[in-house]
Amino acid sequence: MHRKLFWVTALALLASAAPASAQQPYPSRPFTLIVPYAAGGSVDVVARVVANALGQKLKQNVIVENVAGAGGVTGTQRAARAEPDGYTLLFSVESTMAIAKLVQPATVQYDSQKDFQPISLIGTSPLVLAGKKALPAETTDELIKLLRANPGKFSYATSGTGTSLHVAGEMINMEGKVAIVHVPYRVGAQMVTDLIGNQIDLAMLPLVMALPNYRNGNIKVFGTTEPGRSPVAPDLPSLTEHPDLRNVNVTVWFGLFAPAKTDADIVARLHQAVAAALEDADVRTKLAETGLRIVGNSPAEFSAFLAQEIEKFSVIVKAANIKAE
Repeated sequence: MHRKLFWVTALALLASAAPASAQQPYPSRPFTLIVPYAAGGSVDVVARVVANALGQKLKQNVIVENVAGAGGVTGTQRAARAEPDGYTLLFSVESTMAIAKLVQPATVQYDSQKDFQPISLIGTSPLVLAGKKALPAETTDELIKLLRANPGKFSYATSGTGTSLHVAGEMINMEGKVAIVHVPYRVGAQMVTDLIGNQIDLAMLPLVMALPNYRNGNIKVFGTTEPGRSPVAPDLPSLTEHPDLRNVNVTVWFGLFAPAKTDADIVARLHQAVAAALEDADVRTKLAETGLRIVGNSPAEFSAFLAQEIEKFSVIVKAANIKAE
């Protein structure tokens, strides 16, 4: 009887101790950071800076997995289906998280507000309305007058239909009461090549692509798409400085997400690590080199920002009748 009681007690103690011993402190293994765009692109470059810094703060490797396809949709959908255990994260941008479902609702199978938990808005950057050197306009005012006098004659390039670049171009059309023809490109770098070669009249470019070519005198720049001048390039005017374009406001942004239902303590731990990483001087320098203005806000603030972005873009997409090709 005593022996039987001994074994029952021992087994009970082992059973109660097993979960505690099996449970390891977070994080206890490497992370996977899904980047829904190809390696070497602007999103990938920023993601790898963040991944390296985040890994150092969390004392675990952060492995970047590029899952390109369908303009960022393929990788984002994979991240949405990942286990919400805090070990698979998504690094994404406004085109995928705030615009994609608006322009292709039938094919985008994720809802960025329902299927993801925002962790931190890493940073923002304006787009740039750039022009070929041969364009007979030097200022935004001269450009608007030229476009109004020649509706449908001039064209602008973007990296694709339904991207933030496309939305910015259509906002300029609406606000400026002009009619620039949209020409979508599959390869972003080709836009710059054609702009330098006078093969395309205008282009909406990320700041990091436009700035060196403007500094080298290869292209013209008419303005940025954010209210106020960018602290990264304060010499460039904002398009909002022109009275007819004062409502133009399209920002490129980069953010870190986890799948929905990720534990709140894990989200808080990840945000804490991101905030610490963004305080690092070397990280700030590297991000500034990509044209980024660092933000690093809280999960709640990022959630509110995302909701505002979706609402803003939905108005533009509907008014301009932007649909995926």
